[in-house]
Amino acid sequence: MNDVYPYEILIIFDPRPSDDDVAALLNRIQENLKTLGARVGKVESWGKRRLTFEIRKQREGTYAVVEAQAEPSTVKEFERQLRLNEQVLRFVSTRVPVRKRARARQAQQEAATPAPAEEVV
Repeated sequence: MNDVYPYEILIIFDPRPSDDDVAALLNRIQENLKTLGARVGKVESWGKRRLTFEIRKQREGTYAVVEAQAEPSTVKEFERQLRLNEQVLRFVSTRVPVRKRARARQAQQEAATPAPAEEVV
């Protein structure tokens, strides 16, 4: 069964690398996903944020979100690769529910269609 589902993957990186290093790391992660057979959508870097508790003696982390469409086995392999990456403090991958996808699609359609002009009497 080769079903492709949309996923959102939140990744928290070590805060010590510079913004350029984090951008290069995000590009490498994006290429890894494509190599595994996933379609990568939006990649957002949220910047450095304070953590609620220490992770590997770090009080801050650089957050990034990757949206991708992939098979569950592909995401499982990608998670294995993230665990091996020493610059990744923590990650969580979630499958986007159908309701959220439908709302996002509806919002895109509403944004694409222009609003009718109001008549002035």
